[in-house]
Amino acid sequence: MQVTVEIPDRFFQNLVPPGQDASRSLLEESVAGAYRDGRLTMEQVRQILGFGTRIQVDAFLRQHEIYDYTVEDLDKDMATLDRLLATKAG
Repeated sequence: MQVTVEIPDRFFQNLVPPGQDASRSLLEESVAGAYRDGRLTMEQVRQILGFGTRIQVDAFLRQHEIYDYTVEDLDKDMATLDRLLATKAG
């Protein structure tokens, strides 16, 4: 689907960084927001933006300051660290 959006000139520079393709920039911002809100999966992000790998999606998400690291992930990592330190100390 193709969508056309009218943006008043006085706001355009606030929405699209200088030298960037307006369509791509606005698409990426929209996709990033939808992913952040849980409306898109990582695979959907990859497909929409035409990335070949998950690594490219990870880089894109980092660029938009979106990190998929939950409290549960931290708890697992801390438990692993505790286990490794206990093994090394023993």
